Amino acid sequence: REGQGLDDAGLLALAEVAQRREIWDRAISTSERTRQQFDFQQRFPTPHREQLFTHAATAGLDATWVYGLIRQESRFIVDVRSSVGAAGLMQLMPKTARYVARRAGLSDFSHTRITDADLNLRLGTNYLRYVYDELDSSALLATAAYNAGPSRARAWRASLPRPVEGAIFAETIPFNETRDYVKRVLANAVLYYGVLGDGQLPSLRARLGHVVPK
Repeated sequence: REGQGLDDAGLLALAEVAQRREIWDRAISTSERTRQQFDFQQRFPTPHREQLFTHAATAGLDATWVYGLIRQESRFIVDVRSSVGAAGLMQLMPKTARYVARRAGLSDFSHTRITDADLNLRLGTNYLRYVYDELDSSALLATAAYNAGPSRARAWRASLPRPVEGAIFAETIPFNETRDYVKRVLANAVLYYGVLGDGQLPSLRARLGHVVPK
C-alpha cells in the first residue's frame, strides 16, 4: 500500500504530490488517512471549478452539492466507468445522458462524448435539477433519486406515515447503498461549503430538511 508507514506529515506531502499531478482520487484517499493533521483542501478538492460553477449556476444548483455528489460518484476521475455502464464525473448512464441531452436540445450528442468533462457536468447538473424539481425541491430526495431512481425515491416518500426529519428519513432508506450514498453526498456538501465559503459550516440537519409523505 502506497504511503504505508508514513506519519501524518508524510501522508499530507504524498497527497500534495498526487494533487499537483491531478490524481484526485489518490490525493483524497491518502489525505483521509491522517489522524491528527488535516488538510481539507486535499480531502475536498475543487477541480473543474470554472466549468462546474458555470453549469451549477445555469441549472440553479448549489455548487457545493454538485461537488459533494461528484466526490462520492467518481472521485473526480474524468473517464471512469462503472460496472453497470455509468460514466464520467457525474456517473451518467447512457440512457439518462441521451434523455437529458434531448431535453437540453443537444442535437449533436453522442455516447462517445459522455466522459467529456464539460459535457458530463452540463448533463449531470441538468439531470440533478430535473430530479430536484420532480421531488419538490428536496436535496435529500433528489440525492436519493440520483442514486436509486426517481420512482424509488417517490415510493419511499409515499410510504411515510407522517412528516419526518430528513435525518430520520435517510436512515429508513431500505437500500444500503443509497442510504450510505445520501448521507455521504450531503455531508460532503456541508464540508465543501466550508472549503469554498467563509469556513462557517451550515447545519447538516438544516440541509436535510423534512420529508412530507405525498
